[in-house]
Amino acid sequence: MSKIFEKEIQEFVQLVDSRNPNEPEFLQAVTEVAETIIPFIAEHEKYQSASILERLCEPERVVMFRVPWVDDNGNFKVNRGYRVQMNSSLGPYKGGLRFHPSVNLSILKFLAFEQVFKNSLTTLPLGGGKGGANFDPKGKSDAEIMRFCQSFMIELSKYIGGNKDVPAGDIGVGAREVGYLFGQYKRINDEFTGVITGKGLDYGGSRIRTEATGYGTVYFSEEMLELNGDGLKDKICVVSGSGNVAQYTTEKLIERGAKVVTLSDSSGYIYDKDGIDTEKLAYVKHLKNEKRARISEYIEKYKSATFRKGRPWSVPCDLAYPCATQNEIDKEDAEFLVKNNCKGIFEGANMPTTIEALSIIQDNKLLFAPGKASNAGGVATSGLEMSQNSQRLSWTSDEVDYRLKMIMKNIHENCVKYGRVDENYVDYVKGANVAGFVKVADAMLAQGHV
Repeated sequence: MSKIFEKEIQEFVQLVDSRNPNEPEFLQAVTEVAETIIPFIAEHEKYQSASILERLCEPERVVMFRVPWVDDNGNFKVNRGYRVQMNSSLGPYKGGLRFHPSVNLSILKFLAFEQVFKNSLTTLPLGGGKGGANFDPKGKSDAEIMRFCQSFMIELSKYIGGNKDVPAGDIGVGAREVGYLFGQYKRINDEFTGVITGKGLDYGGSRIRTEATGYGTVYFSEEMLELNGDGLKDKICVVSGSGNVAQYTTEKLIERGAKVVTLSDSSGYIYDKDGIDTEKLAYVKHLKNEKRARISEYIEKYKSATFRKGRPWSVPCDLAYPCATQNEIDKEDAEFLVKNNCKGIFEGANMPTTIEALSIIQDNKLLFAPGKASNAGGVATSGLEMSQNSQRLSWTSDEVDYRLKMIMKNIHENCVKYGRVDENYVDYVKGANVAGFVKVADAMLAQGHV
């Protein structure tokens, strides 16, 4: 935190806290942004009287609703659904839907707030939003998930549309759930429109969308390493998670010649001393995407691996890719990474690093890519899917992948532009925050009191 602006930052955070009590994740996201944006605003007069940051912290709309559904035994169940429409200055609200027992207003507001900056960084015309429900798809039958999705969409459909709010998938919302949600929206509104992204290729989806967040994270890390005269080849990489982002981060790292030695889920992590190759990764995809089993089953098939409780950050590595969930790297984990001479940390998940951990990482000058920049490939490709839907086109994998690479390259260049501290160090947290802020703030000023 800037010592000069420490009092001003603390007062702003206290203001946001008083308006949003008991929302720690949202407050954490706001604090991290305020520490770099408040000093920037002080240097630029046009933003000083407009309360831009205060307005950015207040959602334009929050919708909360009941989701009743019936399980396979005929029992009535009730969950809570949400949609946080944070900011539409740059375009229709854009952000995923998350189905997980942990979902609450604090988590969705933090994700929506981050999404505003992330979508701005892509340079695509996208506002920021997020939604979901405290529903757990694990252990549910396809019929139960379909009934839940249909009930959820009955209410959500009142607030979304191709030019208003375009949701996508997130944790717990994959191709199956997106299909059910889209089908119900189509039934209710009697129209075939690009109202949801992450759709199947047969009905308006985009190639590379499934891979995009993981691929984009690796592309961004390559840009950072190249700027420092380094690369991915032969680097030992620790990856957390074993879902979509972790799988395709691992896939691209393998392709680039790196050696991935860990994957994880909520039960613990596997450490494979020989590295996870293409064949082993295919087994992980089968294990998690089809069997929906625990990552620990990996060690039954591959004797080079061991299973351990906890998180993988104590494993010695050159590079770390947190791809699981928020706050998975804490102060102790950061100290392990520094002690083991890790050279860089690249966030595939949203806000996986605590503020205390981030302070340690930055004090030791490790390369650090904040998620709003490094994992923006997912929403960027969702934006490309929207473009294809609007034009009734379907681009090839190579076309989409090329556009994704260019978007990640441009995001990196903007982070360097605003985050350069000296000739040897770029503060990517500051760079991402300021680059994202400038575009949204200028649009808000141009549009008046919005």
